[in-house]
Amino acid sequence: MRAMVLRRQGEPLRAEEVTLPPPEAGQVAIAVSACGVCRTDLHVVDGDLTRPKLPLVPGHEIVGRVSALGRQIAGLAIGDRVGVPWLGHTCGTCGYCRRGAENLCDAPEFTGYTLDGGYAEGCVAEAGYVFRLPDAGSDVELAPLLCAGLIGHRSLKMAGEAERLGIYGFGAAAHIVAQVARWEGRRVFAFTRPGDAAAQDFARRLGAEWAGGSDEAAPSELDAAIIFAPVGALVPAALRAVRKGGSVVCGGIHMSDIPGFPYEVLWGERRLLSVANLTRADAEEFLALAPRAGVVTEVEAFPLAEANLALGRLRAGQLTGAAVLIP
Repeated sequence: MRAMVLRRQGEPLRAEEVTLPPPEAGQVAIAVSACGVCRTDLHVVDGDLTRPKLPLVPGHEIVGRVSALGRQIAGLAIGDRVGVPWLGHTCGTCGYCRRGAENLCDAPEFTGYTLDGGYAEGCVAEAGYVFRLPDAGSDVELAPLLCAGLIGHRSLKMAGEAERLGIYGFGAAAHIVAQVARWEGRRVFAFTRPGDAAAQDFARRLGAEWAGGSDEAAPSELDAAIIFAPVGALVPAALRAVRKGGSVVCGGIHMSDIPGFPYEVLWGERRLLSVANLTRADAEEFLALAPRAGVVTEVEAFPLAEANLALGRLRAGQLTGAAVLIP
């Protein structure tokens, strides 16, 4: 099958013919119909995340159809439309897994990082980490839900009951979170790269009542803020923007160094939190919620062979919404 393969971090992906292994016990094979391009993929390719399996097929926002079943599979059948997210395996025995925090598992595996992912015509995944997808929506439209949506949903839950919500970095995750937040009755304030009028217009179109540069002050104090942009300097800026008792949630897996800031910026019982991975319960909850909330993803589709172009557009901040690869 055709795949885009990472041989060495910091180098472009290579188009190669690879063999898809047959599914083992507890696994399913999936014919990939769409795979979202996530900022985490960029961190893997560029070397910000330093321990990938190499060679590696990236991609963890996978939509496809089950094409083969390994032994001991229940609840999935050949032909089912399914999604495969970032979390690909957990040990089930460590303290975190036993208390329901499998996102913090001590021995996890991740799709498109330690396991081959969906920048290919097919993939193999552990059946317990594969999710049946809702009937509505095309494969391309659903793909960003598998990470941008799931991580965004977990970030929004960690922001608590905030009515006035700031979102820093208005890309794939933010454009989904904003729709859910508005459906929940929250007020959204979007912070983009300074001078990025297109992103600000996009945010307002999705219901943000204010949109401006990250160097600007919001028109009112925020109850909470979520940072999706991988820019550490936004942390003290967001802390300054939230009220006493407010929260700042860092929603990315990688961020540049956070600069020093005076304690008074954090004081007042402000909270600084990070989101790590997701749980299967997060996926089940969000995939059921997204159709009710009327989430519509804005996507730009690329042929599989143009994966490097899609990554380059993401790296340069030239995408509106999400990029999706089509084998």
